[in-house]
Amino acid sequence: MTASRAEVVILGAGIAGCALAYHLSELKVGPVVVYDPQTPGAGATGRAAGIVTEQLWNRWDVEVTRESMRQYAALSARWDPSAYTVNGFVRWARDPAALSVLDRAVARLREWGVAVQELDAGGLTARVPWGDFDDRPRGIWSPGDAVVTPSTMGEIFAESARQAGVEFVLGTPLGRFARSDSAWELEAGNRNVRASTAVIAAGAWSKALLRAVGHPLPLSPYRTQAAVLRPRPGPEVFPSVHDIDVDVYARPEARGRVLAGDGTRLVEVDPERFNPGADDSFVAHLAETFERRLPGWADAELVRAWAGVCTSTPDRRPVVGPVPGADGLYAIVGFNGFGVMRAGGTARRLADLLVAPDPSGRAAERLGPVLPSRFSGPVRDFAPRPGFTLDDGDDPRF
Repeated sequence: MTASRAEVVILGAGIAGCALAYHLSELKVGPVVVYDPQTPGAGATGRAAGIVTEQLWNRWDVEVTRESMRQYAALSARWDPSAYTVNGFVRWARDPAALSVLDRAVARLREWGVAVQELDAGGLTARVPWGDFDDRPRGIWSPGDAVVTPSTMGEIFAESARQAGVEFVLGTPLGRFARSDSAWELEAGNRNVRASTAVIAAGAWSKALLRAVGHPLPLSPYRTQAAVLRPRPGPEVFPSVHDIDVDVYARPEARGRVLAGDGTRLVEVDPERFNPGADDSFVAHLAETFERRLPGWADAELVRAWAGVCTSTPDRRPVVGPVPGADGLYAIVGFNGFGVMRAGGTARRLADLLVAPDPSGRAAERLGPVLPSRFSGPVRDFAPRPGFTLDDGDDPRF
C-alpha cells in the first residue's frame, strides 16, 4: 500500500469539493488530496438543474451566490464559454399566499441590492412569449441571473486544481476513514493518506461518513427529479422560469432543449438505494403544466428523465466549517438543492477559514450563519424542506 501525507484531504469530488480544492490551490495550501469512489460530478452535481439566481431568502445566500457567479463567469470565459450563460430568471404565481410572499420578497431583495423587477401579465408575456398568462398571475424578474452546466463547471474546478498540483484519487471504493493518532487517515484501494485536516464534501453520503466517525450532523438526503425535453422549435437562450403555484421550473439546455423539474419528494432516502429513474407521475405533471401554462412547449419531446439525491438541513442552510468536537474535521454539505449556486462562494470562504482557522476571526465570521456549531444536542430526524423558496415560512413553495 502506498502511503502519503497531505495537509488537507477532501472526501467528495462534486462541485463543492472540487471548488474547495481549487481555492486551496489558489491560496498555496498543500499537499491537497481529493478522494471520490466515482468520478468528479458523478453524484448530485451531474444531476443538478444549474439555475443560479439571486432570488433567495437571506442576505448571506445572496452574497455567496453573487461570489459564485463571479467565479463561474471568469472560469467559463477562460475554459468553456458555454458553461455559464446569463439569461435572467422569471417566477410567477396566482395563489394569494404566494403573491403576499412575492411582495415582501421584492422589497427585501432590493434592500440586498438584487435588481429584481415586478411583472404583470403583460410583462410575463413579454419575457415568456410561449406562455399563457390570461389568468393574470404576477411575477418577478431578475435579468442578471444565469445558468451553469454543473458537471462542466465541476470539471473546470477539478482540472484547474489538478494543474496546480492537487491530487485526485478516484474510482476506488473507500476502505477506511478514521481519526488515527493526530491525523485523519483515508484508505482507498492501494492508497493510504494521512492529513491533519479532513473535509467532508460528499453530498448525500456525508451523513453516513460523519456518523461513522462519531460526529453526526443533522442531514437528510432526499430525492428530486428532472427531465430534458425538446420543444419544436426550441429557442437557444431564454429566461429560466418557475411556476410557484405548481412548483415546476425550466431552464435552457444545449441544442434548443429544456431542462425541467421539480419532482421533489419530501422524505429521506438512502443514496445507495434510491430509484434513479423518474416517476411516471412526475413526467405527467410536467406535461400538464406545459400544456396549461407553457402551451408553446406543449408538444415537447421527452428526451430523458431521472432522479438524484440532494441533502437537506433543518433550517435549509448548509453546514460549512469545523465539525464540533472533531479536531481537524470540517464539512461543506447540506445545500438543500442549491449546491451549484453556492459552491464557488462557499468553498472560497471555507478555504479562507482553513488557512486561518480562528473561530473568532474574519474568515469564520463570513461563514457565521452556516457554521455547524449552530446545531447542539442530539441529532434528530427531520423532514426535508427544499424548494425555490423566497421566505422561511412553513410552505416550501415560497
